[in-house]
Amino acid sequence: MKISGFGLPHGFAVELNDLVRTGRTGRDLVGGSPTRVLYLSASARRLITNGRAVVADDNSRKLVDHLLDAGMADPCLSTLPAADPSSVTVVVPVYGRPLALDRLLASMAGKYDVVVVDDCSPDQEAILAVTEKHHARLVRLRENGGPGHARNEGLKRVNTPYVAFVDSDIVVATDTIEILSKHFADPRVALAGPRIHGLKRGSGMTWIERYEHAKSSLDLGGRPGTVRPRSPVSWLPGAFLLARTHAISEGFSSTSRVGEDVDLVWRLVEDGWRVRFEPEAKVWHEHRQSLTTWLSRKAFYGTSAHPLALRHSTAVAPAVLTPWSVAVVAVTLLQKRWSIAAALAITAAAGVQISRKLSRSEQPIQLGLYLATRGSIAAYAQTMGLLLRHWWPLALLGCIFSRRMRRAVAVACLADAAWEYRRSRPHLDPLRFLLARRLDDVAYGAGVWFGAIKGGAIRCLLPDIRWRTSK
Repeated sequence: MKISGFGLPHGFAVELNDLVRTGRTGRDLVGGSPTRVLYLSASARRLITNGRAVVADDNSRKLVDHLLDAGMADPCLSTLPAADPSSVTVVVPVYGRPLALDRLLASMAGKYDVVVVDDCSPDQEAILAVTEKHHARLVRLRENGGPGHARNEGLKRVNTPYVAFVDSDIVVATDTIEILSKHFADPRVALAGPRIHGLKRGSGMTWIERYEHAKSSLDLGGRPGTVRPRSPVSWLPGAFLLARTHAISEGFSSTSRVGEDVDLVWRLVEDGWRVRFEPEAKVWHEHRQSLTTWLSRKAFYGTSAHPLALRHSTAVAPAVLTPWSVAVVAVTLLQKRWSIAAALAITAAAGVQISRKLSRSEQPIQLGLYLATRGSIAAYAQTMGLLLRHWWPLALLGCIFSRRMRRAVAVACLADAAWEYRRSRPHLDPLRFLLARRLDDVAYGAGVWFGAIKGGAIRCLLPDIRWRTSK
C-alpha cells in the first residue's frame, strides 16, 4: 500500500545521530545513508538547537522530515506517546515447540490479544493446551505453508491499528511493544523492530551459542536508525516486528520460506513508508546450540539472496562500489611496491573530484578528501566481505594458483576477525571466534551460491558499481 498525504505532528522531536558530522558554522551536515551533504540555510540552522529539532510549523516540519529521510536524525522517544495495549494484536506463527510458545506467552503477561497460528504442527494438542492456558486465540492451518503464510493467516484475524509478529522462540521484555509503538507517532512509519539478543543459558552454553551472542545475524547493533537497502541497518528480522496494520495490507510474501521479512521491509520502503530499528526495545532469541543446525540455518539464510535479487534488483548486491574505489582495491591487490602509493593517489584524486561538486560547502577540499577516505575504507571492508563470504569459492580457487591471492585472503581473514572480536567483545577465545566467523561466512556464501545456481542467475553475486556520487 503506497503512502500519501501524511505529515509529522506538532511537537515531534528528533536528534542528530552520532554519525553526523557538522561543519564549523552548522551549515554543512555530513552523514546519512547513503552518505550525503546537506546545506542548511540560516533559518534552518536556527531550528536545530544542541543537535535537536522540533516540529513547530511547516518549515520545521519539512526540516525534520528531511533529516529523517536522510537518515541523519532519530526520533526522541521520551517525548512521544505509546500505543494503548488494546490497539495491538500479537500474531505468533508456530510449528511445534510448545514449551517455547509457553515461555513467550508468559513473557507478555496477558497484556495483548494474541493469535497463535499453528502451521500444521506435529504436536497440535500440546499447542492447543498452551494457547488455552494463556487465553490466546488459535488458528489451525491444514497444510504447512511456512512462516510468511502463517503470519498472513493471522493478519486476517487482526482488527486493531497495530500488529506484532512474534516467533515462538522469542522472549519479550514487558516494555518492548510500548517502546516500539512510539515510532508510530510519525504517520509515515509502517514497521519497527527491536534489538534481538541471545537468550542466555548460563555456563552450559556451547561455543557456537557464545559466538551467536556476539555476532548473531539477528542482532543489528546498538544504534537506532532508518531501515532501508544500503543503510547501516538494511532489513529487520521477522522474529519480531511491530507494524501499522493498514500499511502492510498485502502481508508477507507466501511464495518464499526465507527472506520474506527482508522483502516486506523493502516493499514498504519502495512505497514511501519509513521503517525503524530501535535497540532501546529488546527481545531475546533462543539461538541454535549445535554446529550442524547452526550451519544449516546460515546456509538457509543465504539462499534468500537469489529471490530477493529477482524482486529488488541491485538492492541485494553484496557490495556497492564506485569505479575509483574499485581501482583503489585493484592496485592494492596487485601487492606491488608502489601499490599503497597508487591507492593513496587515486583516493586523493577522487577527493579533489568530489570537492568540485561541493562548492557550496564551507571546506570543499577537506570534505572531499574526508568522503574519499571513507569511500576507500568502505571499499576495503566490502572487498574483504566478498573474498570471505560471497565469493569465497572463487577466492579459494584463486588461492590454489596465486600467492598474491593467498596473502590477500589470509590478511582479510585475520583483519576481519580481529576487528569484529574487538568490536563485539565475545565471551569466547580469539581462536574459536575466528573459526566460527569463517564458518559463518562459508555457510552463508554456500547458500548464496546454491540459490544462484538453482535459480540460473548470478545477479545476487554481482556488486553494484555506482557511477555517480551522492552529494
